[in-house]
Amino acid sequence: MNGTEPKASRDEELMRLAIVEARRCLDWDDVPVGAVVVRGDRVLAAAGNQRERLNDPTAHAEIIALRRAAGVAGSWHLEGCALYVTLEPCAMCAGAAVLARIERLVYGAADLKAGFAGSLGDLVRDERLNHYVEVERGVLERECAEVLRSFFRDRR
Repeated sequence: MNGTEPKASRDEELMRLAIVEARRCLDWDDVPVGAVVVRGDRVLAAAGNQRERLNDPTAHAEIIALRRAAGVAGSWHLEGCALYVTLEPCAMCAGAAVLARIERLVYGAADLKAGFAGSLGDLVRDERLNHYVEVERGVLERECAEVLRSFFRDRR
């Protein structure tokens, strides 16, 4: 990526990185959700869910990626960063994106039961908060959803 590609093409490329992270979760039998944090042309961090692996209810892909990105950036202020996630963030992860000052959230599959970026609630765009996150949804939605569907189908 050199920053000159159309936004949609760039979003798809970065979402594919998140899908790779999601698939890695299958190695430790965790729900396959992947996240990538980018600032400009630089990928700061990437992660997949690790709740099962770490026995940690907060070890969602987004939280881990945000922590790693803050470490790389040398600040918890992640202004100018975009967060790419294969599944719409839950309330915890949406709140973390707001608190980290993420500029843009791009997600693949909607989460109608727990999503807080437009489905169940919309924490990232709540006008009462001190930060507003731009949201782009449905990027590689079918591919993102299929990784999840396949995981749950195989567990039945």
